[in-house]
Amino acid sequence: MLTFRKIAAGLAATAALLFAQAGHAADGIIDSASFEFGTNPKQRMARVAVQSDWDQRWFATNGRHLSGYWEGSLAWWRLDAYRNVPGQRKNLAVIGFTPVLRYQNDSKLGLYGEIGIGVNLFSKLYKNEDNELSTAFQFGDHIGVGYTTARWDFGLRFQHYSNASIKKPNDGANWIVAKAAYRF
Repeated sequence: MLTFRKIAAGLAATAALLFAQAGHAADGIIDSASFEFGTNPKQRMARVAVQSDWDQRWFATNGRHLSGYWEGSLAWWRLDAYRNVPGQRKNLAVIGFTPVLRYQNDSKLGLYGEIGIGVNLFSKLYKNEDNELSTAFQFGDHIGVGYTTARWDFGLRFQHYSNASIKKPNDGANWIVAKAAYRF
């Protein structure tokens, strides 16, 4: 049986491969790769992602500007009360694509704030505790803060998943997510 630890180990191995290979990506399309861990009271999430910087500067003033990046991700969620049964665990895979706006220093170093709204596809319908998402397609939005160095980006996000009431029930799922990204 696949445990969350085995999935997290698999994600770590995938992240290592991404880090090793993404630096050689064609035409520098991929700028960074990240590993993220999310939690809430009844679930855990591990996610790997790759990013592509837009390399734009909008609303530049006082040494700061608005820019952004594309992010593609693959995540595994571990539910601890699947179908509202305490102790019944279920793993879900989630693939996502998110455009992210980031307000940052002109040097792209130091503190930043960001927001993103993307699309996600779940491997199975989500039902955990008394929360249910009735579609496999979900929007994923986040707001976050972080700090970048020349090679590393560390961030903290509040992440929300919902289908925007395309179909009921649509209880949503909320996460606190920590991110570590390596920039190439």
